[in-house]
Amino acid sequence: MFKHITVFPILLLLFGCATAPPQNVENVCDIFDEYYDWYSAAKQAEKNHGVPIGVTLAFIHQESRFVEDARPPREWFLWIFPGSYPSSAYGYTQALNGTWYEYQKKTGQWSADRDDFVDAVDFIGWYNSQTSKRTGIRKHDAYRLYLAYHEGAGGYLKGSYNKKPWLIDVSRKVERRANMYNQQLLECRDTLDSGWLWRTMFGESRVNQDKNQRFSG
Repeated sequence: MFKHITVFPILLLLFGCATAPPQNVENVCDIFDEYYDWYSAAKQAEKNHGVPIGVTLAFIHQESRFVEDARPPREWFLWIFPGSYPSSAYGYTQALNGTWYEYQKKTGQWSADRDDFVDAVDFIGWYNSQTSKRTGIRKHDAYRLYLAYHEGAGGYLKGSYNKKPWLIDVSRKVERRANMYNQQLLECRDTLDSGWLWRTMFGESRVNQDKNQRFSG
C-alpha cells in the first residue's frame, strides 16, 4: 500500500514536468510571451552561431510542432501490435542518435537533451552553422539550409533534393515561416529584451500589455 502511495506522486511530478507546445505557434511574439525563457535560449543560440531566431524556430516547427518528445510514427504489426520506430529521430529537432552524439562530442555538451528546448535551439544553430561552412549557404537562407538539414551537407552538394519535389515544397514552407517569424520578431524584440525586468517588477507580460494598449487606443 505504501509503495503505491509513494510512486503515484512521483509519476505526477514526472508527467507534470512536460512542456506543452505553445498555444499559438503562428506568432513568435506569442510563443516567447508564453515561454519567456525560450526567448533567452533562442537569443543566445543566435549569438553563438549566427543563425536568425526565425530560421531556428521555423525548423523546430517543421520537425516537431514544438512537441518536446516527438517521434516519427511507429510501425504496427497486424494493425494491432505496436512495432519499432522507423528511425531514432526524437525531440524538438528530430535529430538522430548519431547526429546528436556528434553535436555533444563537438561542443562538449554531454548533458544536452533533445527534449530540452534550450539544447534544441543550440543544436539547430550549431548544425546550420556547420552546414554553412561546408556548403556556403548563408545562415539566413532557411530554404537551402532546410534542404541540407534533410539531405545532409553532402547530399545537398550533390543535388539529391532535386529528385524530391515534396522536399522542395516543404523547404519553401519552412522559408516562409522563417520570414514570418523574423518579421514578427521586429515588432516585439525590444519589448522582449526589456521583459525580464518588467516581469520581475510587475509580474505581467510586457508584450501583452503593449498589445492591450494598442487595442485600447
